[in-house]
Amino acid sequence: MKLLHTADWHIGRTLNGYSLLDEQKYAFKQILKIAKAENVDGIVVAGDLYDRAIPSTDAITALNEMFKEINIDNKLPIYAISGNHDGAKRLNYGRDWMEFNNFYINTLLDEAVTPVETKDSQLFLLPFFDPMDARVYYQKQGMAEDKVKNIKTIGDAMSLVLDDIYQNFDPNKKHLLITHFAISPSAKDIDLTSETTSKVGGLETLNAALFDKFDYVMLGHIHTHLASPSKTMKYSGSPVKFNVKEAKGENDKGIYIVDTENLEEDNFKEIVPHTDLIVLNETWETLLDPDFYKKQPVNQDWFAIKIKQFDRTKHVSTNVRAQLQDIYGTVVELDYDNIEKNTDTTSSENIDTISNEEVVDRFFTSITGNQLSKEQESIVDDIFTELRGE
Repeated sequence: MKLLHTADWHIGRTLNGYSLLDEQKYAFKQILKIAKAENVDGIVVAGDLYDRAIPSTDAITALNEMFKEINIDNKLPIYAISGNHDGAKRLNYGRDWMEFNNFYINTLLDEAVTPVETKDSQLFLLPFFDPMDARVYYQKQGMAEDKVKNIKTIGDAMSLVLDDIYQNFDPNKKHLLITHFAISPSAKDIDLTSETTSKVGGLETLNAALFDKFDYVMLGHIHTHLASPSKTMKYSGSPVKFNVKEAKGENDKGIYIVDTENLEEDNFKEIVPHTDLIVLNETWETLLDPDFYKKQPVNQDWFAIKIKQFDRTKHVSTNVRAQLQDIYGTVVELDYDNIEKNTDTTSSENIDTISNEEVVDRFFTSITGNQLSKEQESIVDDIFTELRGE
């Protein structure tokens, strides 16, 4: 059996107000082209189909068209789960009808224990859930109240769920898991260049050892394939760059081809962006130097620009963004590294001991390099006085 593993489409996502829908459609066309070229037996989408629980009409229309092209036009099975960004109950609508066309989508915990059976494999589709979901589920299953109360962490919940799944293993088949969590190769935290660190929505990173009974695990949630815990437990990453972190360094976007005959094969297929996100961290003088900017894909790709050693007092009458956009085209993010910033980061202060007015003053100084004027201080005082009254 051969599967295409993708995840974290986040249909409807924007980048600082700029729609990514055209970029997502362009990536989808490449995913489908790869699926057909590789003659896969199905496409896995490991969670976060949408970017939010209640997606826009444009996002719903776009995802429906994508699934129609996969499942109806090209007769390819779909194996999908909901992620933490999805509305689980909304996505569950029509699930029973979809299965008649080999479109399998699990969004609720009680659907995860029963596998999708193929000739040589069992696919377990385990959607994102939290400890409270597990408590409700096991309470309905008749678990004793004191045991239900002991489900306090996602690790506690996951151990119970996996034990239930293992009970349904067919020893004559491969056991594949599709899920959507942050999983590290050890008990230690790992550096995740995505929307997560050691915790995800208040949930701890799970240890890969929990899943060692599966022959292969297809993961979603972390937006880079470089965070994959092992050869048989992989993140596909997102197909599109969603922020500056994802645009930095060697973080190619793509998908994995998973072949049950050779599960340790590293078959990663790159997705080429239609409009790339270019990160520049240069001085103002360098950014305005034709010898520099003529080497950049100006008016082609998007730019996230951070101006180094920038003295804003010397550019009071300059529309910085407009000037940069005249040169580079679309600037989706603009930041400054002010030379006036205090670089001493060795000390810290409890913010609770600082007045609201002082917090605003320090923030203003850190951004502009200047202190609030008397008139600005008066405006800030009036605002907080009014807020306290309310």
